[in-house]
Amino acid sequence: MQFLVKSARPETLKTATLVVAIGEGRKLGAAARALDAASEGTLSALLKRGDLAGKPGQTLLLQGLAGVKAERILLVGCGKERELSERSYRKVAAAALAVLKTLGGSDAALTLGELMVKGRDAYAKARLLVEVLADGGYVFDRFKGDKAEAPALTRITLLAEDTDLLACERGAAHAQAIASGMAFARDLGNLPPNLCHPSFLADEAKALAKGNKALKVEVLDEKKLKELGMGAFLAVAQGSEQPPRLIVLDYKGGKKDDAPFVLVGKGITFDTGGISLKPGLGMDEMKYDMCGAASVLGTFRALVELGLPINVVGLLACAENMPSGGATRPGDIVTTMSGQTVEILNTDAEGRLVLCDTLTYAERYKPQAVIDIATLTGACIVALGSHTSGLMGNHDGLIRQVLKAGETAADRAWQLPLFDEYQEQLDSPFADIANIGGPKAGTITAACFLSRFAKKFHWAHLDIAGTAWVSGGKDKGATGRPVPLLTQYLLDRCQ
Repeated sequence: MQFLVKSARPETLKTATLVVAIGEGRKLGAAARALDAASEGTLSALLKRGDLAGKPGQTLLLQGLAGVKAERILLVGCGKERELSERSYRKVAAAALAVLKTLGGSDAALTLGELMVKGRDAYAKARLLVEVLADGGYVFDRFKGDKAEAPALTRITLLAEDTDLLACERGAAHAQAIASGMAFARDLGNLPPNLCHPSFLADEAKALAKGNKALKVEVLDEKKLKELGMGAFLAVAQGSEQPPRLIVLDYKGGKKDDAPFVLVGKGITFDTGGISLKPGLGMDEMKYDMCGAASVLGTFRALVELGLPINVVGLLACAENMPSGGATRPGDIVTTMSGQTVEILNTDAEGRLVLCDTLTYAERYKPQAVIDIATLTGACIVALGSHTSGLMGNHDGLIRQVLKAGETAADRAWQLPLFDEYQEQLDSPFADIANIGGPKAGTITAACFLSRFAKKFHWAHLDIAGTAWVSGGKDKGATGRPVPLLTQYLLDRCQ
């Protein structure tokens, strides 16, 4: 989909479909008033018949108006609020897109930028609008015999005031890069685990770097992980025939001596739970346990497309957690790269094991900050549901930055406490630390575990178990989150 920004009078614009917002009570905005004047009151007369009340998400398709050059007019209800909430604005955009996808025209023009949205300027409205439209066109049918028909709609123009053109163009460009990153992350998440394994993710990272001088990729194999002393990482992978990979992406868009920001992604390409086997029902969704790594790859795609002037390192901790005669057992003790020993009480708490060694590896970059992203705990879904990612860390300034990025990107996170009292739940009589802390506060104790390996830098942990994919039903699939949050965080660091 191509997105353009243009300044034009709506009644003079030649397009297959012109989208115009109508307020509840048949209230006309500037664009609707212009169409009404050009059509000598035809639009007002149509609305008075009561075909469209203007409630949020209502639509009415008109086959042209006299005096208006657009072939069709799509009226979309936007409610009675003077300022829409971000959620309502999304609903208006999604309702318009749902109709546009059923039409035959190859192009459309939207005047939705004239709507007022709480806390959103012209840039933020354009960006939010394009992200909704681009993400709404996502389809994953790679393995279906009957492919979805290619939509006729290939170009959308956002109408903007002259004074807002540059801001809207910037918002649309940022949105397209973020949407591209989200689509990449969704594709990786939706792939079946027999294809999407650690070596496959390594190949995808290499393909992303191909032809881009700013991005270099290095893949550390099992031999290298052993040399580094990553005993926890290797313990997760030893039950699988698929070898583990630590994938290092090094993007140098900033000054040579600028310390990088590091993104660490959990990449468990399939999680059976290992010897602590998961229940069979819904286990197919454990292919999404690599969505942390997928989101980092998606963020790097956005980063490359935007060419941001910043240094960023991505570390993807990729392995498959399988039960076998060689698999790690509950009760095993492993030595991490940091030298700390871990008693493995539950092999299904494997994400923190690959992440802890990867966090230690991150020390070599002397980073400005480290953010790890992981589908880490079901407890996070219990606590926050599927709308908000869990956030914890060891530095208040970094936490505030991540929260702000989530608000700006409409990809929110919520901070949970990381008090010292929770650390005691990880005490082990046989090792320095246990890999689980019991049934209470599971999301927090998982972060407590990781915090023991993040003492040498500012660190934040995003638990995306509830937000990385949608479970069950026809809408099942990866969401691409938190690519918008992570990209916004990096955009903020460039200012």
